[in-house]
This record gives sequence, C-alpha cells and structure tokens, in this order.
Amino acid sequence: MTRATGELPAAARAFLARDAAATLTTLRPDGTLHVTAVRFTYDAAAGLARVTTRASTRKVRNVLAGGASARAALCQADGFRWVTLEGRASVSADGTRLADAVRRYTARYHAPPPAPPDLVVIEIDVERVLSLNL
Repeated sequence: MTRATGELPAAARAFLARDAAATLTTLRPDGTLHVTAVRFTYDAAAGLARVTTRASTRKVRNVLAGGASARAALCQADGFRWVTLEGRASVSADGTRLADAVRRYTARYHAPPPAPPDLVVIEIDVERVLSLNL
C-alpha cells in the first residue's frame, strides 16, 4: 500500500520505531543499485529519515553524485511485514543536524552510533511510504 507520510497509520509508525535494521538503497553513478544494511531513524512529523555513516562510504558517495536529484529508499522488514520509505536524499556534516541524528539514533537503539571523525548524516525527505501487513 502506498501512503503519503502524513497518513502513516499508528501500526506502521510503531513498526518503524522498533530496534531494527533496514536496507538502504542508493544509485551508483552508473545507475546500478547499491544496497546496504543500516540503522536509521524516522521522524514522521518532519517526514525525514536519517542514517548516520562515514563520509567515505559508497552510500554517501552515491548520494553526493546524484546531486539535487539523488534518491534513496529504506526498507525495514520482519517476515512478511515491511515498510519502505522513499524520497530525495542529501548528505550533511552540519553539527546541529548530526547532533539531532545522533540523539534520535541513541533513543531508538539505546546506544549512540559509532563516532568516526568523518561522521555525516544522510537525510531522506520521505515522499512515499509503501507497506505490507501493517
């Protein structure tokens, strides 16, 4: 089922708040898919998903190469229940944005994320939510 982010049912919001990992899909510059397991947070009120990671990772390089049209998808699954968050992606090293991402990650996963010196946050402005069995 496809939904606008403001219409996300309580069951889907609760599912996305669980201590779980997801897959992040980005596009390489040659157009092929890059899929990697990540931990993330989702702010339903702002329609924003966040992934903290190192600046040198392939996923970050893919988003940066996509520029203003970069897109990404996060999919959290548990058996035959899943939610996918799709939207425009950007990368930020801004201290305020990083602090917010780290705070949200720590609250969700009960421990702070790794803190390498080149920590950045991939932000996905969620435009579409797809789900099944929630």
